[in-house]
Amino acid sequence: MKQQKQKIRIRLKGFDQGQLDRSTADIVETAKRTGARVVGPIPLPTKREVYTVLRSPHVDKKSREQFEIRTHKRLVDILDPTGKTIDALKMLSLPAGVDIKIKAA
Repeated sequence: MKQQKQKIRIRLKGFDQGQLDRSTADIVETAKRTGARVVGPIPLPTKREVYTVLRSPHVDKKSREQFEIRTHKRLVDILDPTGKTIDALKMLSLPAGVDIKIKAA
C-alpha cells in the first residue's frame, strides 16, 4: 500500500510587494531549515482595481481623479512537512499587511 504524501499549500496576499516577498522568504527559509521540501514561491497574477472619483464636490464633471490598488499574490507549497516544520510555521510572526491562507492536503 502506498504511503500518502502530505502537502501544505500557503497562499499569501498583500498590497505591499516588498512586505509580501519578505514574508514569503521567511516562510521558505523556515520550512527548509526544518527539513521540508519547498516548491515556490510562485508569483500569481496581480489584481489591479481602479477607482474614479469626481475631484469637485459640486460642479466640473470633467475633472476626475483616479486611484488604483494592486493586490499581489504568492503561492508556496511545502512537501513532506515534519512536526518541527508545522511548529516552526505556527511560531512565525508575519506583518499585519499580509493575508495568509493555509490549506493542508
